[in-house]
Amino acid sequence: MPEAMVDLSSNDYLGLAERRDLRDKFLGSEGLGLTLSASASRLLARSQKVFTSFERTLAEAYGGGRKALLFNSGYHANMGLIAPLCGPRTMVIADKLVHASIIDGMKLSGAGFERFRHNDTGHLERLLKKCSEAGMQALIIVESIYSMDGDRAPLEEIAMLKRTMAPEGWLYVDEAHAVGVEGDGGLGLAKGIDGVDIIVGTLGKALASAGAYAIMEAEVREWMVNRSRSFIFSTALPPLQVAWSEMMFRQALTMDSERAHLRSLGRHLEAILRKYKGGEDARAGHIMPLIAGDPKRAVALSEGLRADGFCVLPIRRPTVPPGTDRLRLSLSAALTHEQLDNLDVSLSKQFL
Repeated sequence: MPEAMVDLSSNDYLGLAERRDLRDKFLGSEGLGLTLSASASRLLARSQKVFTSFERTLAEAYGGGRKALLFNSGYHANMGLIAPLCGPRTMVIADKLVHASIIDGMKLSGAGFERFRHNDTGHLERLLKKCSEAGMQALIIVESIYSMDGDRAPLEEIAMLKRTMAPEGWLYVDEAHAVGVEGDGGLGLAKGIDGVDIIVGTLGKALASAGAYAIMEAEVREWMVNRSRSFIFSTALPPLQVAWSEMMFRQALTMDSERAHLRSLGRHLEAILRKYKGGEDARAGHIMPLIAGDPKRAVALSEGLRADGFCVLPIRRPTVPPGTDRLRLSLSAALTHEQLDNLDVSLSKQFL
C-alpha cells in the first residue's frame, strides 16, 4: 500500500503500529539481549522468564486472582482452549457469528454443539433449557465485539443466563476486537462481569504485536497447560516478540486519550455513513460496515475509494452471508477528523 494511502482496513485500533518512538525505545533498551526464537514449545523452552513476566502482568491487570496463559495467536487460543473444557456430557452453544477459529475449535472438541441466532438471548435461553433437560453441561461461547458489523454482545444478559440456567457450565468470551479499545484500561467488556469464566484477548490488533492470551482461574490454567494441544505442540513465540507485547500492553493501559479520540472518530464516521445507502443503520464504533449487497458493487466502491487515497477492502461471501457483501471500515486512533471529511467527499462521488 502506498505511503500516502489512508488505511481503513487495519486492526491497528490504537495506532500503536505507527509509533516509531515506541519501536526505537524497545529496540534501544528493552529488546536488547532477547532471542528471536524460543526454539521449543513452552513446556521445553530453556528460558521462561519473559513469558512468566508478561503472564504475571496480564494477571495483575485483570485481577480477581486469575491467571494468564499465552498462545501463539488468537486462532491457536480458540483451537486449543475449547476442547479441554468439553467432557462427554458437554454441549457447546455458540453465537451464530463467532469467528472461524471458534468454529474449528468446537469441531475439534468432538462435543455436540448448537448455534443461537446472533445476540438473541431468548434463543440462547431456549437452548440452555434444552441442554439442562438433557442433563448436559453448557459451554457458551460469544465474542464481545463482532468483527464484521462491530456490534456488541449483551454480555450482562448472557452472563445472567449462564449463572441462573447453567451454573456448572462455562462462559467463554473472545475479546479480540475489544482489547485495547474498550473497558477500563482497554481491558475489554467482559472484565468484572460475574459468570465469565474464560476471557481471550489478542495481541495482534490494537496491541500491535502477535499472539494471544487467555485469562482464567489458576486451576483451569494448569489444566490447559497439560491439555491444550495448540499450546503443548507449538514452538513458543519468540522471546523478543513477547517482551514487545508486554511493553505494548502496558502502554495501552494508559491510553485513555487515544480511546476517547477513537470514540470521537466513531461518532464522526457514523454520521458520514448514515448519509449513504448501505450505511443507514451504522452504529458508532471503531468497526463499521457499509453494506453494498453485491460483491461487484463492493469491489467497485473499494476501487473508487482507492483512487482517492483510501484503502477500504471489500468483504464478500463466503466471509459474510450472500446479500451482505460490504466495505468494512476500521478506525485507528492515528486517524484525524480531516481524513474522515475527505472520506466523505470520496464516498459522495461513489453515490452520485
